[in-house]
Amino acid sequence: MNKIFIDGKWGDSESGQVYLHRNPADLTRVTGTWPKSTVKDTRAAIDAAQNAFESWSRLNVFKRAEYLKKAVQIMSDRGEEIASLITLENGKILAEARGEVNAAINEAHHHIAEGLRVVGPHESRPVSQDGMLAFAIRRPLGVAGIITPWNFPFNVASRKMFPALIAGCTGVLKPAQLTPGASAALVKLFEEAGLPPGVVNFVTGSGSVAGEELVTNPAVKAISFTGSTEVGTAINAKAGATMTRTQLEMGGKNATVVLADANLEKAVEAICLVGYLCSGQLCTSTSRVIVEKKVYDQLLDLMVRRVKKMVVGVGSDPKTTMGPVCGEQQMKDILAGLEKAKREGARLASGGNRLTGNGLDKGCFIEPTVLADVRSEMFIAQEEVFGPIISVMPVNDFDEAIEVMNNVKYGLSSSIYTNDMEKALTFIEKADVGLAHVNLHTAAREPQFSLAGVKMSGFGIPESGHTGIEFFTEHKVAYIKYRL
Repeated sequence: MNKIFIDGKWGDSESGQVYLHRNPADLTRVTGTWPKSTVKDTRAAIDAAQNAFESWSRLNVFKRAEYLKKAVQIMSDRGEEIASLITLENGKILAEARGEVNAAINEAHHHIAEGLRVVGPHESRPVSQDGMLAFAIRRPLGVAGIITPWNFPFNVASRKMFPALIAGCTGVLKPAQLTPGASAALVKLFEEAGLPPGVVNFVTGSGSVAGEELVTNPAVKAISFTGSTEVGTAINAKAGATMTRTQLEMGGKNATVVLADANLEKAVEAICLVGYLCSGQLCTSTSRVIVEKKVYDQLLDLMVRRVKKMVVGVGSDPKTTMGPVCGEQQMKDILAGLEKAKREGARLASGGNRLTGNGLDKGCFIEPTVLADVRSEMFIAQEEVFGPIISVMPVNDFDEAIEVMNNVKYGLSSSIYTNDMEKALTFIEKADVGLAHVNLHTAAREPQFSLAGVKMSGFGIPESGHTGIEFFTEHKVAYIKYRL
């Protein structure tokens, strides 16, 4: 049986209660038994982090970096093992899992380097008085609560933990119930790298129990959360009672605009790549394609032909190009969203069914789906269904495309395919999102830039870039009069 990790020791929940994790590619296969952490467990983890904070935060940042560099080296050495675990728990194909591990390594390297650049005294500016020196100091907040999702369980946890730790914070990591093993693997890397007891702690189980305690406990000074908008807004409301800083990366309804002058083949390849990456369960997946009517039929035909070449199956099979969705409830929600879309008038151009043949009946497999003639007011065009569904929406021109794209409550990512530079730059100006792309897919990003959503997609100081560490720190300014 798997364990939780508190104050440098692996153990069971004080309640002794557990839950089972099942392989989404075969629900009859139990892949792990995990503790249901209680409020008492979570408080013990928070206490351990708080007790370790003073010594860890006072440790020279270069020494903290040495611990973390060692963890990254172990991560790299064990990349294939971690990727296989991600595929087992989440269902994504092995190539995508390997990509997730590589992304985590890149994120970790960035945050370690950024920490060495900005943590501690880092900024001196001229002052008006003679004989005076002034400089800014960035210091860690304290205990950080890290709440991570199931779609990228290893990379997102890394993206949050490394900046917190290099900044001098200690942490309690609480993963999604669907993917605890990937986060446990990250914790083991930190343990093997020799981080002192209490610096990293790990609890599993229900968000309404362990997650609730993390969010409401006044000893926790920062909450970094990735997940649904509904949960994120609830976290923010509760954290406000203790003035706990929040960083929320939430839902998206990302659109790719395709204009009549675009290279349609390249646009379709990019749309289908990220629309069905991780079975459409990526925060920055393309879920809407807004296309000028002049090329609507042509683009739709290219998409359907591209989708029909996809091979759905077990993620560990090298022939598979799309794995299952991550769990039975997720599958039910996606299929319900599809039925609602059809009732509202969306036309099924390809896919739309649960797959049960060829040994897939035990898993959570859904065909990659293309919905045509989708209108902006439809449920499927407004809500994040989070599955392998791409809605294709016809518009008359560029101006209408911008209007339709922005007519959602979310604002995470967007893209446009065009050869018209004026329209491309106007798109960047007017797209109400945190990530805007031209002739690139909606998931394109690099760790040296912030991952920022607007509207109901993000709140607070964003992850990655220089803001990744900024979130876990507070500012102090020192003035020294050295000539009286």
